[in-house]
Amino acid sequence: MTTPPRSPGDAADRTGVPFGTAVRAWFLISLQTFGGPAGQIAVMQRTLVEEKRWIGQRRFLHAMNYSMLLPGPEAQQLATYVGWLMHGTRGGLVAGGLFVLPGVVALLALSAVYVAWGDTTAVTALFAGLAPAVVAIVVQAVVRVGRRALTSRVLLGIAVAAFAALALFGVPFPVVVALAGVAGWALHRWRPAAVPDRPAKDADDGPAPLIGDDELHTEQPSGRRTLRVLVVGLVAWGVPIAAVALLTGAGSVLTEQGLFFSGAAVVTFGGAYAVLAYVAQQAVGVYGWLAPGEMVRGLALAETTPGPLIMVVQFVAFLGAYRDPGSLDPWVAAVLASLLVTWVTFVPSFLFVLLGAPYMERLRGNRSLSAALTGITAAVVGVIANLGLYFAVHTLFSEVVAVDRWGLSLELPDLGSPRWVALAITAVAAVLLFRLRWSVLRTLGVCAALGLAAGLAGLPV
Repeated sequence: MTTPPRSPGDAADRTGVPFGTAVRAWFLISLQTFGGPAGQIAVMQRTLVEEKRWIGQRRFLHAMNYSMLLPGPEAQQLATYVGWLMHGTRGGLVAGGLFVLPGVVALLALSAVYVAWGDTTAVTALFAGLAPAVVAIVVQAVVRVGRRALTSRVLLGIAVAAFAALALFGVPFPVVVALAGVAGWALHRWRPAAVPDRPAKDADDGPAPLIGDDELHTEQPSGRRTLRVLVVGLVAWGVPIAAVALLTGAGSVLTEQGLFFSGAAVVTFGGAYAVLAYVAQQAVGVYGWLAPGEMVRGLALAETTPGPLIMVVQFVAFLGAYRDPGSLDPWVAAVLASLLVTWVTFVPSFLFVLLGAPYMERLRGNRSLSAALTGITAAVVGVIANLGLYFAVHTLFSEVVAVDRWGLSLELPDLGSPRWVALAITAVAAVLLFRLRWSVLRTLGVCAALGLAAGLAGLPV
């Protein structure tokens, strides 16, 4: 028995949570979103499901599964979805916007620090300590996602195939993701046992949640609503890029970045870890906005700030525009590029959630969608492993050898050029994360201190 539809405007009355109270809660959540999507989702689980009881466990998991199916940062999209469930469109915009705001401010400041003082011994050593820690963090991500996602040999095979396609043959990332989704759907259709259903967790032992698991959202899907959201979203997405192109030229670095990261925003399945290999390949190898080692440093900075890890694109944009500002002042170009790329990265996330949420509310329990998601998630394990390989090669060795023959396209480390300090710090990070089970932020702090100490002691970092 479902609750009859009500008007979209009565969301606050339905949940019983004043909008101002929800805004304060989302802001407090945004200040705790360290440690990547796993940590961010855990914060929302604890706050929204267990403590405040604003949403039921099964409803929360349904929203999370839909967010994982979408391109973009899944934790931010989950916040947007839950905000929409509670207070409609304005709730989704506020929840998703506050989720990224602290990270935007923090990473903008850290990018400026890196550009201004990144060549000094202290700052160089500090980043040299952060980068090896990221290698261990990515390995941890592979282990965590793999334990959850690879529940059958077929899914393990999808993960291995995704890794091989990216690491050995240079298959484009969007192609790998699309094929994985099709494989998941096809396996569900013709060999269901290969794509086992995930057990539904039910941790609702406390009071009944304000938004029940079986209650339909009041906002009905309709062609008129879909068209309105689509038009507004596309205008908000495209106007800043058009303005930059008119003011700085179609060939300017700001226009290039706006167009590139707009495209990346629609193929970023699996979160930041999964897409960074693709972004790094283009930003480093094609556009030359930054060096391979700087991509690792950018991720380390994103790990130390609240919000989605995909915020590393802000660092990429800042450095690229600062070094090729065109007719603009380098600092002005860097700040504008940073804000533009942040905008075009996250506007699509809001658009996808607000477009699809009313339909997903009526498709809860659809096994075909779940199977496609399972296939993509399995591939993401291979994608993250490829990212770890990329980071390890460029962090732990000073020289790499490109192999582009016999159909292969990969980079191998020059075994005669190890970075011993980086190798030692990576080992320490691995012990802290896997053996002592330290948090990501605490591990990064220790590794940064080790890098600083090594640099000040005159060791090669």
